[in-house]
Amino acid sequence: MMDVISNNLFWILAVVTGALWLTAAFYKIRFCLHMIQLEGYKNKNYINWLEEFGYKVFTNKVKMSFIAISILSVLYLISSLFTKNLIIWIGYIVLWSLLILFSINFKKEKAKKELVYTKRAKRLLVSNFIVNLLELALIAVVFFLVVGLKYYYPVILLASAVIYYFIPQNMILANILVRPVENRVNKYYYDKAYNKVRSFKDLNVVGITGSFGKTSTKFITAKILEEKYNVLKTPESYNTPMGISKVINNTLNDEHEVFVVEMGARQIGDIEEVAKLAGPQIGILTAVGPTHLDTFKNIDNIMKTKYELIEELPTDGIAIFNYDNEYVRKLADKTFKEKILYGMEDVEKLDIYATDIEVGEMGSTFILNDKEGNKVKCNTKLLGEHNISNLLAGAATGKALGLTLEEIAEGISKVEPVPHRLQLINPGTGVIVIDDSFNSNPISSKAALDVVSQFKEGRKIVITPGMVELGEQEEEANEQFGRNIAKVCDYAILVGKNRTKPIYRGILDEGFNKDNIFVVSTLDQATNKLQQIVKPKDVVLFENDLPDTYNE
Repeated sequence: MMDVISNNLFWILAVVTGALWLTAAFYKIRFCLHMIQLEGYKNKNYINWLEEFGYKVFTNKVKMSFIAISILSVLYLISSLFTKNLIIWIGYIVLWSLLILFSINFKKEKAKKELVYTKRAKRLLVSNFIVNLLELALIAVVFFLVVGLKYYYPVILLASAVIYYFIPQNMILANILVRPVENRVNKYYYDKAYNKVRSFKDLNVVGITGSFGKTSTKFITAKILEEKYNVLKTPESYNTPMGISKVINNTLNDEHEVFVVEMGARQIGDIEEVAKLAGPQIGILTAVGPTHLDTFKNIDNIMKTKYELIEELPTDGIAIFNYDNEYVRKLADKTFKEKILYGMEDVEKLDIYATDIEVGEMGSTFILNDKEGNKVKCNTKLLGEHNISNLLAGAATGKALGLTLEEIAEGISKVEPVPHRLQLINPGTGVIVIDDSFNSNPISSKAALDVVSQFKEGRKIVITPGMVELGEQEEEANEQFGRNIAKVCDYAILVGKNRTKPIYRGILDEGFNKDNIFVVSTLDQATNKLQQIVKPKDVVLFENDLPDTYNE
């Protein structure tokens, strides 16, 4: 065979197959990189994703190609024992190339949150390529030294197919290898931000955390405080140490008087880390509820984690609690630092509270009260009674920083709905759309349905994929969600044939008309179905939009 195969032919085929393998590997690595980025670059979260959604990367095309290459390789090795035919050798390589080409998913799927090629992402991309190429090089060297590369080149191609198949697992190894570099980079930017935020002696830092409501409360609080101060807030959902460090290092300056920081968590210790970074003097705890139970496991762990913000406040700091939330109430009662309690229930115990609440289709009005007996009427464009709770958190912060109730009321009137959080949209078709597609949970989904029930005219239509990250409670929570839908809505469009089964059962439990339930696979299909049934004056609720890691 060595004599039959010319060097030119060998190297031409080697270059072609090598380029094809690199192309296939790139597309697969890019997808896995996107998923691990969405999982916060944490191997544990990524491994959990692989266990549940591995079919997204181990597609039928990939499996079929790998099986076919394995069978072809066995047949080739058997035939090579009896003949060293050049046609068979070339035929194997051509078939291998076609099967690898067949396995590649060239179509770029529409993502809600696109892959961002940050420096960290680029380092991990390179690291993954290095891991795969080193494995391939090691196999190639062994075969070259032992039996000669030309004759066994098809076996090298089989090995490369195996490595290609297991690229998702190699992403874990690549992440481990690059971790020391990332730790040093992260520490540099963390320390830089830590020192910078403390260099502004007159800066007031407000930390906000909670199982839900923290992003809305952040935007509300910042808008209210703008009545008196120059305010910087962390953008969108920047709530991790590196996200907050980036804002501090790139944006915060000595002109800012207040820095409002959202603090997120997926496991115990996360809030402590970001609170130590930002150094807040004021801490707001909006709510504790069953979110991220896949990582927290139980409510007690969530309470402990959220309370880390209060524990990190200085001795003269101010803790602000939503006293209507039963779990937050327990945390507030054990706190001996200065505290401000807000809510709408048990008003005699509260420092800031709302009365005379009137919730309407286009907003709400209420009387804002403090414990000194001062009061002022407030008007808000925000929908739902739960948003009044978020407004009270902002009002309590304003009170702590010296704003009058009149200034607070003026700020409340200027608050705009946060995108994708009960955002009222009028597309000009006579149909009212309520976009509540950001990260639904049992309490917020119930609140969204309560808002829909406020509309007196038109039919009520909900489009939802259900709720995720609720651990063992997920199935029951979605069944209850279905029961709540049946009590309010006339039509339900469920996105995802597997995950929405509990919602479907819950809807039927309430005697809902089965003909008014539609189960589709994608949001595009849901939109098409909506166009078939919707009429002017109808109210359409988009409740939750699953992250790319969860889409079926």
